[in-house]
Order: sequence, then structure tokens, then C-alpha cells
Amino acid sequence: MNRIFRALANYFIKGLLIVAPIGIAGFLIYWAVTTVDNALNVSSFFIIDPKTGKHMYIPGLGILTVVVFLLLAGVIVTNVITAPIKQWANRWINRLPLFKFLHSSIKDLTEAFVGDEKKFNEPVLVEVNEFGLMKIGFITQKDLTAIGLPGHVSVYLPASYSISGIVVIVSADKVKPIESKSAADMMKFAISGGVSGI
Repeated sequence: MNRIFRALANYFIKGLLIVAPIGIAGFLIYWAVTTVDNALNVSSFFIIDPKTGKHMYIPGLGILTVVVFLLLAGVIVTNVITAPIKQWANRWINRLPLFKFLHSSIKDLTEAFVGDEKKFNEPVLVEVNEFGLMKIGFITQKDLTAIGLPGHVSVYLPASYSISGIVVIVSADKVKPIESKSAADMMKFAISGGVSGI
């Protein structure tokens, strides 16, 4: 009886290890997509069902609206908006303290992961102490002379199983570049607690 119970428990755990990551990832994607779709779906405001006379909800229209808007914004920024217009817009943004703070923070965060100026693209090992303890990080600034720290770099250290992390400032000679793996692999390795990405 114990043997059967152990076998069933073993099968259950193996099934859980296979299904849980897929299920949780699928649920999070579904939750994110449906939340954005519900929040930005314009069909419930403008489209009326001729049979019932009530507003009609069309699933997926919110996501489609976001995709079209982002594509149009990309086309306009690339082909229409010139440097003087960008400078004028930035001047207006800088006059609104709270909006400036939120805008610059979100802009820097998104540019850190996507775009032409990705920040987290230089994985490194940071020497933490004299016993050989090292942490995986990503160089965010190579020159800190502006704040009186020549020869130092700033490094972002991601936290495992979290979207958070910390920024540390260390001497450049305490940082060792990781050239054998991509930044994406090292980020996955760090966030997964060292169980994937290598």
C-alpha cells in the first residue's frame, strides 16, 4: 500500500512540475491580455448591437487598439517628428514635475529592455567579498566621474524569482564581464535562482 501511495505521489509531483509552470505562465499571460483588453476596449463605448440596442463588447479589440496605436506612434516618431519637435515636447514635459518624474522613470525602464539603447546587455560577475562570493549583474553606467567616482561602475543586480533588484556601485576592477553567454541567458539564470538559462 505504501509503495502504491509513493508511486502515486511521485506521479503527482512529476505532473505538477510539468503542468504548474505552463499553467501559471498561461494564466499570467491570459490575465495581462484580458486586463489590458478590458481597460482599453473601445467597442463597449461605440459599438451598439442593432438587435438589443445595447453596447457590444468585442474581445481582442482593446489589444488590437494598443498594437495599432504603438505601430502608428513608431511610424510617426521615426518619419515625422524631428529633433526640434522632440526638444519642444521635452521642454513641456520638464515643466510638469510629477509627470516628468513618471515619464522619465518609465521611459528609462522600457529603454533598458527594448529599443536601440538597451541597458541590460552587459552581464558581469561582481566580486562581493574576499571569500570569492560573486553576484550576477548588468552594467548600467561605465563612467561615474560625474558623481565623483572615477574608476567605478554602477551595476544592476536582479533578484531571484522577482522583478525587483538593486543598483550597486563598485570599483571597475571588481567586475568581470561574462562573454560566453548572452544577456538574456544570464538574466534568466539570475531571476530563476540559478536553475535555468545556462
